[in-house]
Amino acid sequence: MLILASASPRRAELLAAAGMAFTTAPADIDERVLPDETAEAHVRRLAEAKARAVSAGHPGALVLGADTVVVLDGRILGKPRDAAEAAEMLRALAGRTHEVWTGVALVSDGGATVEAACTRVWFTGMTGAEINAYVATGEPMDKAGAYGIQGRASRYIDRIDGSYTNVVGLPVALVARLLAEFGGGTSSTA
Repeated sequence: MLILASASPRRAELLAAAGMAFTTAPADIDERVLPDETAEAHVRRLAEAKARAVSAGHPGALVLGADTVVVLDGRILGKPRDAAEAAEMLRALAGRTHEVWTGVALVSDGGATVEAACTRVWFTGMTGAEINAYVATGEPMDKAGAYGIQGRASRYIDRIDGSYTNVVGLPVALVARLLAEFGGGTSSTA
């Protein structure tokens, strides 16, 4: 049995769309960035911590943990605390290129494997009015970097280099490969 250690509806939608059978059990961990921690190290650490936290309560299960951040000029942008911070993030991203990092961890009684994926994203310019209108939709509030590539912000994404599903929150091809290597397969719901 695969357990997704996440409350993210986007991650669940991505796994379901890929035909993977799973249940969910969100993990509650401290997600603060450690001093001098790189984005890659951060997402790998949190993905594993989430998977291990859920695995502890589900002996014998295979647990998938993930964590995603947006990185601009080496600065990690998590989820905005409020509308003002969301607008600030969007102003910083507008007209710039940034990276999206997702750590993926599979944990079971027999061990763990952890990897990370990176996608470069080119954001078009945004006017102040466009930023305010987008923030007013509420869409940015639960997303790293204050935007969702699969939603209204898609109009501001010029191109990407890497996995689209990584930017949504879960690099599905990487997950499928890790499941196959880990021995969990990619059991189908169809």
